[in-house]
Amino acid sequence: MLALSQHWLQQQGVDVVAYNLHDFNADDLLYANFASPAVKAFAEQLAQADGLLIATPVYKASFSGALKTLLDLLPERALEHKVVLPLATGGSVGHMLAVDYALKPVLAALKAQEVLHGVFADDSQIALNGSEATLAESVSLRLEEALESFYLALGRRKPPTVKAKSTLLTGQTA
Repeated sequence: MLALSQHWLQQQGVDVVAYNLHDFNADDLLYANFASPAVKAFAEQLAQADGLLIATPVYKASFSGALKTLLDLLPERALEHKVVLPLATGGSVGHMLAVDYALKPVLAALKAQEVLHGVFADDSQIALNGSEATLAESVSLRLEEALESFYLALGRRKPPTVKAKSTLLTGQTA
């Protein structure tokens, strides 16, 4: 979903910077290294962004622990004045509420100005063909609607003459 989102936003003229948990040293995350150059660079990039798309798999009714570790290293107001669109995947629809009950409170603690309704897809709604993912039509429609809302929210934060910037972060470790 994140790659499709990145492509869609770029087609709208949004500058997108993508991050993945692999961009960070595991020891820096594990030992809460607030001085990590990669974590500092991410925090600085995020400070310049107007919005954040955050994608995570759901395990045992919660979002990725590695993602939580990274979010814990961000400054308290890292998402202040930002619009955030959460995206999640899980093994069954039983994990659908993990975004609302697990991820959104963390985003609120980071002072996200506006957390949009997220998009959740269970494994049966995603077909993988190598590194390419195809979404079920219902998920594609929900994702496009969510991206349109995200894009409009970005526009409310920037004058029309200034190009919006967005950061994408995936909490997937594989």
